[in-house]
Amino acid sequence: MSDFGVSFANLLRARFPYIYVGTWEEERVLGMIRDTARNAELVRTPRSVFTWSVTDGLVGPSAPAREICEAPLDALGFVARHADPAVFVFKDFHVFFGTDKREQDHTVVRKLRDLSTLLKNSPKPKNVVFLAPTVRLPLELEKEITVLEFDLPGVVEVRELLRGMIETNKRGGRLTVELGDADIDRFANAALGLTLHEAENAFARAMVKDARLSAADIESIYDEKRQIVRKTGIVEFVKSDVQIADVGGLENLKNWLKKRDKSWLEPAQKYGLPAPKGVLITGVPGCGKSLLAKAIGSAWQLPLLRLDVGRVFGMYIGMSEENIRSALRTAEAVAPSILWVDEIEKGFSRGGESDGGTSTRIFATFLTWMQEKVKPVFVIATANDISALPPEMLRKGRFDEIFFVDLPTRRERADIFSLHMKKKIKDAQVLGSLKITPEACAKLAEATEGFIGAEIEQVVVAALFEAYAESRALAWSDFGRAIKSTVPLSTTQAERIAEIRGWADKRAVRASEPDDVGAPQVGSAPRA
Repeated sequence: MSDFGVSFANLLRARFPYIYVGTWEEERVLGMIRDTARNAELVRTPRSVFTWSVTDGLVGPSAPAREICEAPLDALGFVARHADPAVFVFKDFHVFFGTDKREQDHTVVRKLRDLSTLLKNSPKPKNVVFLAPTVRLPLELEKEITVLEFDLPGVVEVRELLRGMIETNKRGGRLTVELGDADIDRFANAALGLTLHEAENAFARAMVKDARLSAADIESIYDEKRQIVRKTGIVEFVKSDVQIADVGGLENLKNWLKKRDKSWLEPAQKYGLPAPKGVLITGVPGCGKSLLAKAIGSAWQLPLLRLDVGRVFGMYIGMSEENIRSALRTAEAVAPSILWVDEIEKGFSRGGESDGGTSTRIFATFLTWMQEKVKPVFVIATANDISALPPEMLRKGRFDEIFFVDLPTRRERADIFSLHMKKKIKDAQVLGSLKITPEACAKLAEATEGFIGAEIEQVVVAALFEAYAESRALAWSDFGRAIKSTVPLSTTQAERIAEIRGWADKRAVRASEPDDVGAPQVGSAPRA
């Protein structure tokens, strides 16, 4: 029995008059309600289940199957008159409680208040369940209605669904399956956060594309999750082809992330490991923090969602708070997922009384969610000016670790040169006689002490412009001119970088390994 079934059975036994279940999965929750209501061991007194909707009226479990009770007051009158143990499930009844476009039906609310005492004191147990995709409670009934969480399907249910669909299609000769047990587990975990209906759509889409189901079709699952994200407008689904290998250096941080890959899956539970909460990456601007965030999404094969805190703030009272809750619900709905908050200090360092306390409330909501979230949503926050962040965000329990990204080391600069040159120079005629060797990149690294990754990229671009302007092959002297004409950030912002380093020295883990002291010098290369 699921947690929902146990909690629901306890509420029935305790004779709670009104139970509100917010979910899109109407049929799935109805099945669980019926199973629970007729289980004498769980509820002591088995109950019949009636369902009501404005289109079908009241439908019972046996003849006469239907009552002419399309009007809500008529249906509630039937509940009051019914003499046997029963559970009455009212679908989409929240519209009578008031919406943005419809006023509250005060007569219906008053009838429910009158009915509450009758349900509690009825000789035979009767309960009313409100079933809707959103939770809306009228003020008058807040003390009478109990809201019950209904979780999305777990990995076992999704796996059973996928295996059933595979068997059905294989028997009909309509599908070739190239999945092992491990691949099926990956598909099931990728579909977590979807309703069963959404998961079924995603699996069906993968199957009908070419009548073949292989490990590569996992992208269809992520396409379905992208649909969920697009509907919110607050968070953005980032589709990135950046690989971890495309990020030069930062080996400490990369190793930390590698050890936590797939730690939200079942095998990690054998070690008693919790899903990682997240990581805060701070340091010198332009040193690859945002690039790394995109690379983690590709490496972990999880949906990468970008939260733009600027979009959260709305012009109407209460809109901003609802927007942040909506964004966090979206991240949990597509979990396991990665939530990326870029330059977090700009969004959450707004202070104060000038906005009526809105930013303070949004910040508090975000912090509470980070502390208490149970869904596997990994938060990547990047910050250039960490001193602007409130101290509550930096304490243990919010993030698993805080990493400091310093100016690239000599070894890292050589890696960055190699990456950008190989990425940008595809034509052999442009390269000419130049060879992109470790020795050549090391020589360039020695000439660019204090350069950040973005500046190294621009050195490569500027060198290419030199060669393009004269319609010739690239020369090492082009790099030399580009380096000499660049004033690095480490010079223009020397005091600020010293402050950042001073803060991180005792408060953060360095993302990079330092260059080996006394390491042998790299061999000679053409002069830059």
